[in-house]
Amino acid sequence: MRGEGIEMNGARTGLAAGENPVGQQRLTRRRLIQSGAALLGSGAVPGYGSQDSGLAAIRSSRIRQSACRWCYAQISLDDLCAAGAAMGLYGIDLLQPDEYAVPQRYGMVCTMGYAGAGEIAHGVNRLENHAAIEQGLRKNLPLAQKAGVKRVITFSGNRDGLSDDEGKRNAIAGLKRLKPMMEDSGVMLCMELLNSKVNHPDYMADHTAWGVEVIQQVDSPFVRLLYDVYHMQIMEGDLIATIRANISSIGHFHTGGVPGRHELNDEQEVQWDGVMRAIAATGYDGYVAHEFLPLGDPLASLRQAVKLCAV
Repeated sequence: MRGEGIEMNGARTGLAAGENPVGQQRLTRRRLIQSGAALLGSGAVPGYGSQDSGLAAIRSSRIRQSACRWCYAQISLDDLCAAGAAMGLYGIDLLQPDEYAVPQRYGMVCTMGYAGAGEIAHGVNRLENHAAIEQGLRKNLPLAQKAGVKRVITFSGNRDGLSDDEGKRNAIAGLKRLKPMMEDSGVMLCMELLNSKVNHPDYMADHTAWGVEVIQQVDSPFVRLLYDVYHMQIMEGDLIATIRANISSIGHFHTGGVPGRHELNDEQEVQWDGVMRAIAATGYDGYVAHEFLPLGDPLASLRQAVKLCAV
């Protein structure tokens, strides 16, 4: 079974050991340009010609879309930004601080950044992690502000023998400690919900209810959840009702086909246009970032997902 990716300093590389996300084909700049030629004829990127109606329709849809960097590891960030802008994306997700400003060259933004705010296995559910998370944010929030990054990511951390109740108390305390910093910066800190069944065994924030209780206790518009639809479909399903009931605690969304975290197509089980309509109907004005590992041509797969979710 394909893994979700190697974790390095809290960041997803997008590759399991020895894995090539584009089916063992070397993705050269020439192949990228050939596969994205139809996209790059639009006006989303300066110098690429006039804007077409398809791009305009995606940009005017109720869902503001982006793509997670780690899923396209063999495409340079500049090339991904150029192709993404041409297909109507608003930005690129999960960038490191030294990458924050790159999407600006293409009329986009970093829609969510890493900011040294913990790692998947080591997060806010343990008191001993709080000082390092605060230090990471103090270092990187000024960079986020400068680059117009409005959301950064954090994690609950693994249980590692800790009860969910104690982890919840610790997470609330840690996020309350960070709350003034986030409010002063105007940057939202989003704690990600992940599945512990397939990809991240022992991860604590593996159900929406646990995460929502933490966020409600912290009580800040700048501390929210990252609701990953892929992960929550695996753990609990009932996506639309859960999103509707808890949208006030959600600051960001990720996609990914279930099972396998691949394309959003008819070989997986989530009805993505229905989920997107439900998100849009709540009045949500943040971003939905595509986080799937393409099995086929990466840009064609991304373009198909963008069209599907442009409701």
